[in-house]
Amino acid sequence: MGGFEMNEMKTRGEERGAGGGCAGAGWMPTLKRLGLLPSLLLLSFGVARAQWLTQTLDLKAGWNAVFLHVDPSHATIDELVAPDPSFAIEEVWLWRPELSAQQFVESPQSPATTDSRWTSWSRAKGPNSALTRMIPNMAFLVKVKDTVPTYAWALKGKAVAPRYTWTTSGLNFLGFPVPEGTGPVFDSFLATGPTELKQAAEFYRYVGGPLGGGNPGRVFGLRTTSMARGQAYWIQSGNYFNRYFGPLEVQVSETGILNYGDTLRSIGVRVRNLTAGTVTATMRMLASETAPAGQPLVTGLPPLLVRGARKAPTSLAYHYTALAANSTLTWTLAPAGQSGSEVEVILGMDRSVNAGNPGDLLASVLRFTDSLGHSQVDVGVTAKVGVYSGLWVGSAEVTDVGQYLKKYQRDPANNPVVGVDGKYAVTNIDTSITGVPTTYPLRLIVHNPASGPARLFQRVFTGHDSQSNAILARKEATLDRNLLAEARRVSAVHLPFSEGNEGWPFTGPVVPGATAKATVTTAHDDSGTNPFVHQYHPDHDNLNATFRQTVPQGSESYAVEREITLVVTPPEDDFNSRTAAGGSLSGNYSEVVRVKGLARGGGKVDTRQFEARGLFSLTRISAVEAVQP
Repeated sequence: MGGFEMNEMKTRGEERGAGGGCAGAGWMPTLKRLGLLPSLLLLSFGVARAQWLTQTLDLKAGWNAVFLHVDPSHATIDELVAPDPSFAIEEVWLWRPELSAQQFVESPQSPATTDSRWTSWSRAKGPNSALTRMIPNMAFLVKVKDTVPTYAWALKGKAVAPRYTWTTSGLNFLGFPVPEGTGPVFDSFLATGPTELKQAAEFYRYVGGPLGGGNPGRVFGLRTTSMARGQAYWIQSGNYFNRYFGPLEVQVSETGILNYGDTLRSIGVRVRNLTAGTVTATMRMLASETAPAGQPLVTGLPPLLVRGARKAPTSLAYHYTALAANSTLTWTLAPAGQSGSEVEVILGMDRSVNAGNPGDLLASVLRFTDSLGHSQVDVGVTAKVGVYSGLWVGSAEVTDVGQYLKKYQRDPANNPVVGVDGKYAVTNIDTSITGVPTTYPLRLIVHNPASGPARLFQRVFTGHDSQSNAILARKEATLDRNLLAEARRVSAVHLPFSEGNEGWPFTGPVVPGATAKATVTTAHDDSGTNPFVHQYHPDHDNLNATFRQTVPQGSESYAVEREITLVVTPPEDDFNSRTAAGGSLSGNYSEVVRVKGLARGGGKVDTRQFEARGLFSLTRISAVEAVQP
């Protein structure tokens, strides 16, 4: 079986000669013309940047079969073999199994020139080879020149969880996620799996040297032959359809990694026991290796949290466990098919932790192993330090207000005492802060730019421009008139309206740990927004008796100055609150209201001051970094 398939590759390659090319020669140019070549064979695995891990392939002179558990596709094969001064690797052949068209691993149609499922790279053709990059979870044949007896090929790539496709045709060319070093012997590995696989499976492997004869040869010593991580085998199992590739099945996203970006809060990973006995699964967090040249620098470990049990039966707050380098968690899994045979691990990104500068890349590896010593599943984790730019909308709930109660002096008959200025004598003024019977909401609209202080707005429009780009705008006229049905206006009625709608700057960005202040002023003669101005009442229109001159501040109306302070506090100490910190902010709200009247001698202005306090919460509704005029 294996020999026939390999001979097909060899024979067709010899027939085409130096100018022939491999089976992929028919469909690779087609992908080039369609503009798909830059994403060659990557769509089923994603292109997100994950952590880095080195897989070392121990090769012999001649033909070797390897299976990749890392994704080295950031570099071409020419670049991967370039560091070797001995030029040991001469050819790399990729076996392309029959997969669905959604994965784009093979052409949606059969190649025009041949029906072979091999495509290759050769040192002689270099970048003109049909195969230019290596991808994870795929089997390759690697030809090492005869003068190099052994060669350790270190491939640095992004760790990707295993993903397999099995056919009953017998053309299964793959490797198993066994642990590094000396793996289990075939017989022990198969004993924990389905009986049908152990009875039906035939394994063929390459042992180096030329093709043909016993290369590839069948593995007969199942009790004495160890399985090796990174080695690929031809596997024939008759009509049995196999789903067993180790005691543990670790289900992650289609990309094979956990990619949190700069906003995602949590991702679920399901760990399942596929054996007939109880198995203990262990998860360990490892630090990423250094990124290859030309790739984004990894600045540290992502602050991962593992969700625990509820804090209370009726609570939505969960306990959590924080992961650090080399920290482990274990789960005892019941036999397959029984209750407790699988566990869902909810992994959250602690967005409340300042793990670096905004946009910094964080990465690690989650390594899953089993108590039998048969599985090693490496899952990449990648995240970016969150940014807080964008539009944040929420409200403050006023819970306490300051009083302004005068206490007057009284005589023995309890009558108010008149002072020398002809006014009732005041003994003291009570300005203490007390709670209100019912809280009062005040809408808050805050925009954090890419850099610099935040701004408080009375209103903001969200929509699209003429090129259909999502934008934030101060005025409706900035939006595309043809897309106004999709636009929205967010407004705060307690803030003064103005045509320019430029907003009021805070003293800094509104981010975790910040104390930001903004001052909102309303002129005494602003007839549109000042509540003390009555435009059609002669006592409060800011005009003299002849209606010809304006009167000074404090004569008929007052200026209002509101100093609003937001103190962003840490989130609650539970899983949901800490992982949601990147998209929500909360803390203490305080406001000092100064009502300003007549100017006195020495530049002093009659002022009466009030205070309000409460709590606020904001949610980011847009990541657009600028508000257009």
